[in-house]
Amino acid sequence: IELFDALAAGTVKAVWIACTNPAQSMPELDRVHAALRQAELVVLQETFATTATVPFADVLLPAATWGEKGGSVTNSERRISRVRAAVAPPGEARDDWAIVCDFARRLERRLAAARSSADRSTLFPYRDVEGVWNEHRETTRGRDLDITGLSYAILDARGPQLWPFRTGASEGQKRLYEDSVFPTPSGRARFAVTPYKAVAEPVDARFPFALNTGRLRDQWHGMSRTGSVPQLFGHSAEPAIDVSDIDAKRRLLVDGDFVQVTSRRGSQVMRVHVSDAMRAGQLFIAMHWGEEFVGGMGQRHGVNTLTSPALDPDSLQPELKHAAVRLVKLDLPWRLLAFGWIDDDAVAATLARLRAGFGRFAYASVVPFGRSQGQGGRSGILFRAAHDTVLDAQTVDLVEAALGLQATAPQGTGQAASHLLRYDDARRGHARRVLVQDGVLRAVALRGDWSAETWLREYLENAVPVAQLGRLLLKPGKAAPSGFESRGRVVCNCWNVGEREIATALGQLDGDPRERLVALQSRLKCGTQCGSCLPELKRMIVDARGTVSA
Repeated sequence: IELFDALAAGTVKAVWIACTNPAQSMPELDRVHAALRQAELVVLQETFATTATVPFADVLLPAATWGEKGGSVTNSERRISRVRAAVAPPGEARDDWAIVCDFARRLERRLAAARSSADRSTLFPYRDVEGVWNEHRETTRGRDLDITGLSYAILDARGPQLWPFRTGASEGQKRLYEDSVFPTPSGRARFAVTPYKAVAEPVDARFPFALNTGRLRDQWHGMSRTGSVPQLFGHSAEPAIDVSDIDAKRRLLVDGDFVQVTSRRGSQVMRVHVSDAMRAGQLFIAMHWGEEFVGGMGQRHGVNTLTSPALDPDSLQPELKHAAVRLVKLDLPWRLLAFGWIDDDAVAATLARLRAGFGRFAYASVVPFGRSQGQGGRSGILFRAAHDTVLDAQTVDLVEAALGLQATAPQGTGQAASHLLRYDDARRGHARRVLVQDGVLRAVALRGDWSAETWLREYLENAVPVAQLGRLLLKPGKAAPSGFESRGRVVCNCWNVGEREIATALGQLDGDPRERLVALQSRLKCGTQCGSCLPELKRMIVDARGTVSA
């Protein structure tokens, strides 16, 4: 926060950014963006060209990401492990240390040339990541995290090791401070007793709700990486604000309604998700939903437009977990929903193309869905928009064209046989487009009325044969053609298991709650890979019958 204040004030002229996306992740983003524009030089070391900070960069340095570089990592058990690259970095991307050392040596030569000194030796002699680590190792000598007895050779031969691992030791120390001597001048432990301090921005009559921000189960930070994996949107598919069922009833809100969330710093339009997990007076928006995924007229930066820059005086961390806001229901009667399969190599460009049109709507969002081809599936894109009046056909055509809904494959081209069904009601501004390819849905667009979304999406995502349905695919309303059964929300992303499958299986399983969980895992595989869905599986078993122990 202080760095960006200094950039805005002009006391800091240049900034070099690595391993973070401040134009999305910092609070009070209007100020952060103004500071980046004010800076005379912005250098960005980044692995993805799609993050919110990229447009501010004067120099963009391509960096290798986690699976493309080697080094070491230390976990919360104090155990140091060697990491090796799984694949080579693409193009000109390099490890962070290599980029920094290259720049440092070039700067060093210029500084030496400007001086009369003939000393041209370098302070950055590293030729590989082990050389950097060896210098780090030396800085720990004599400290409580001393690892001077450790080496890459030991890590390679014996696997992960605990710190401290002092010179002459045969192994790392399993438990710290067993001798009751601590790294303080007196050798005694010191406890910091801090008095309670209220939030910096309490709720009041004008801003009566407490907004919390945090992560979703399957996403991470600004989603620069996880946001490119379609299946990670299976559990929490789109931007939303969680509102307690009590507050929803008081304000006549239902799932899918639009609200304007306003703090003292800005506003953001979001769709409502009514949740019994929220307490009255509290709201939640995932920290991931930045301008890369949600926007609209007058909305520039996503959720962190709303958050407070108030700082903890010791850690200098902003108070992102609380902001006082107000909530106003919006009437956006005209709707547009478009979704369809996209070739894997065209997903990023199509997302960018649709994102560029956010400013034409009062609300717009775009997210990937499906499962990428590398996981035996297909990648899709879902675009959703709403406005207070019917928008011109040209604006809508741009969206539909991005998903291939403006034309069909001509005969004799060798492309898959496709057929575009369409319905238009110009008076009400309603229209539907359904692209059928080889007997299954390829893409869908719904203008004005998107109530048929649920069953059309499931037909598309599950490749349900639709050739016999014909014009029934243009049917409005929530009621699907006879025979349709919804899978419900995806609970297990790893194995693509939905709520209905789990509920059906639970109805057939006997035994105590733990036995039913084991049997459920054996039958459907849910909860057997990453484990993120286990808490939800246990809640579903509790709702069905009894409790599940930890």
